[in-house]
Amino acid sequence: MIFTETKLKGAYIIDVKRIEDERGFFGRSFCQKEFEEYGLTNDIRQTNVSYNKKKGTLRGMHMQLAPNEETKLVRCTRGAIYDVIIDMRPDSETYKQWIGVELTADNYRMLFVPEGFAHGFITLEDNTDVTYQVTEFYTPGAERGLRWNDPAFNIEWPIEPVIISEKDQAHPDFVEEQEKSKGKLLV
Repeated sequence: MIFTETKLKGAYIIDVKRIEDERGFFGRSFCQKEFEEYGLTNDIRQTNVSYNKKKGTLRGMHMQLAPNEETKLVRCTRGAIYDVIIDMRPDSETYKQWIGVELTADNYRMLFVPEGFAHGFITLEDNTDVTYQVTEFYTPGAERGLRWNDPAFNIEWPIEPVIISEKDQAHPDFVEEQEKSKGKLLV
């Protein structure tokens, strides 16, 4: 695998190192030893699949708060997405900065999303499947969301969304506050 760290510390684009011949290619999409070499969490507890019927379906921006923070390994297995993450770690040099990466079934590219990041995507094709492995179980009371078009982040989406859930549309503007008793960022 080829690990490329992004401008957001701890977030990696991971490409499959292909061994090709007349049959096609072979490559690893996960190797515990390689992940450990980069100091990346690999304690997968759950694998999620998201099927999206229409191009322009937007999901996000989602995260879970401590102690239920998730690390994610995201891959598009059919179709194409523009995958976006925002660094929501208040003590990070890249706090509130975002990146977007095109993940397609054809490029086999993955995005490693550390805990403390918000995550979302927009589909670039009809009938798109996304698989993501996560290091924490879904915990309803710990879930938080950021609005996809919040001016606090100025995400540049490649296309206009066509479908967004009511829940994802209803997230309020981001307000930077510290919860005194826990010292954690509220979103």
